[in-house]
Amino acid sequence: MRASNVTVAIPTYDRGPVLTDTVAALLRQTPAAGEILVIDQTAEHEPAVARRLARWNDLGFIRWLRRERPSVPAAMNHALVVARCPVVLFLDDDIIPAPGLIAAHAACYADPKVWAVAGQVLQPGESPSPARPAPAREGIWKDLNFPFSGTEPCAVLNCMAGNLSVRRERALQAGGLDENFVAVAYRFETEFCRRLAARGGKVWFAPEASIRHLRAPRGGTRAYGDHLRTGRPEYSVGEYYFALRHGLGLETLRFMAYRLYREVRTRHHLTHPWWIPVKLLAALRGLVWAVRLAYRGPRRLAHASREEVTV
Repeated sequence: MRASNVTVAIPTYDRGPVLTDTVAALLRQTPAAGEILVIDQTAEHEPAVARRLARWNDLGFIRWLRRERPSVPAAMNHALVVARCPVVLFLDDDIIPAPGLIAAHAACYADPKVWAVAGQVLQPGESPSPARPAPAREGIWKDLNFPFSGTEPCAVLNCMAGNLSVRRERALQAGGLDENFVAVAYRFETEFCRRLAARGGKVWFAPEASIRHLRAPRGGTRAYGDHLRTGRPEYSVGEYYFALRHGLGLETLRFMAYRLYREVRTRHHLTHPWWIPVKLLAALRGLVWAVRLAYRGPRRLAHASREEVTV
């Protein structure tokens, strides 16, 4: 498997020049990807950004695909459907890729047991850490706190969608991403990885496939506001839905209780206690939303749009 066998897919929402900086950096990657898809859910870009994307599209450097409704899982499903290569590498739209990122992902697929690769993700101010992760708890808790800044390759049951590649055929067979993970969509990629593992695949953490995440303040999940100062349920619904997908056992109830406690166990809430009832109300609203989604059942690839819309 080579870099030319990889489709790079970048779901994006309401990002400005940082998006075009990310695409430009990926176009400079050596060896190059087989293709680059920009799955764009932005209603209207700044003129300079729109012109640059349109020019790259016209020259065949990228395929610029438009979607109306913002949804990370739906955008990723769309990329799976229209990709032309056997491996699809999903990347955030606000990153600095390490040299050889695409080739590092491709190399992992020399092992036919590997169905997905989670790359290293360095957050602002973070450095690669040689420390091994703590022994994982089992069940729903396993690998939830895996350190993606780590330097030790290993099999995992978690990933970050901002640096995740998959065998396209296996992902399609598994039904793609569950679009019931709405809004911020916490844990949607973890649920997807666990489905792959349940079907017999291996999810491999490859620290050599590294990105630096810029955490742009505008767009993406930041479009839902500051998670510490909001009464909106969008930040909690995903984790509750993830827990409910495991059934209604004691472990799920413990996880949801811990999630509720963690909502307000922050330094911000210690110094601004008047936000505690607001956050608790938001979490409870998210739980109710998650119960409704779980009752409806998973919403996977069969519901994804298969229309390719180009500029």
